[in-house]
Amino acid sequence: MSQSDLDQYAVMGNPVEHSVSPAIHSEFSQQTGERLQYRAILVAEDQFPEAVQRFFESGGKGLNITVPFKEKAFAMAEIKDQRAIAAGAANTLWLDSEQRLNASTTDGLGLLQDLTVNQQLDLEGKNVLVLGAGGAVRGVLKELLARNPKQLVISNRTSEKAELLAQQFSSFGNITCASYSQIPDIGFGLVINGTSASLHGKVPAIDGALLVGSFCYDMMYGQNARVFLDWAIKNGAAQAVDGVGMLVEQAAESFSIWRKVRPLTRDIICSLRKS
Repeated sequence: MSQSDLDQYAVMGNPVEHSVSPAIHSEFSQQTGERLQYRAILVAEDQFPEAVQRFFESGGKGLNITVPFKEKAFAMAEIKDQRAIAAGAANTLWLDSEQRLNASTTDGLGLLQDLTVNQQLDLEGKNVLVLGAGGAVRGVLKELLARNPKQLVISNRTSEKAELLAQQFSSFGNITCASYSQIPDIGFGLVINGTSASLHGKVPAIDGALLVGSFCYDMMYGQNARVFLDWAIKNGAAQAVDGVGMLVEQAAESFSIWRKVRPLTRDIICSLRKS
């Protein structure tokens, strides 16, 4: 079978050359015996709708969407599932049997799978602190609240965005907001860094004492997460883990939507952590 005969999948973003999604889905393909090709496609910021249309018109089967197009992907879709609606964004697109563009987001499921299965963390009854109020955080709040934490505090450098998210997700569970300087010291079982501070070699401007005894998680992965993870351990965190597990697990959820089979992830996560 030639490459042109394989079912076509891709990730679209800008930038996208750093993406490890093609390698992950190649591993999924080999493991499950699902015959497909997955590639990364760089899309100009003003050309996203046209790029999506071209991809599916040429016979493409499914797309992952990354920065900065997740909200545009959501807006384009004719059919949106409840996860995408709650997030207001989509990272997974496909056509149904009636050729309608469908959208979902698998980020929250990927995070929860990594936290609760891979890391064996039980969130029920725990206080959870989420730092940041951008699209990455918005995509995971519904799934976090579904695990019945005692309280989820969302905190952001500018409080307006955090206040808005707390209002929008209040129907899903006990969620409050606070500015960085006013985070209550209530003993957090889990602290999630959903900011982009690590990309700039910085950490969120919060009191490090809030991390004592907590499980700290950076949604970034690899060297991009190192600054936050090192800082967390230095400030007494019980454990600090990067987001490579979330990356692989959300990819597995997308693969499952497209191919109706869920690949195993543990060996791929271990391999990426070593690379």
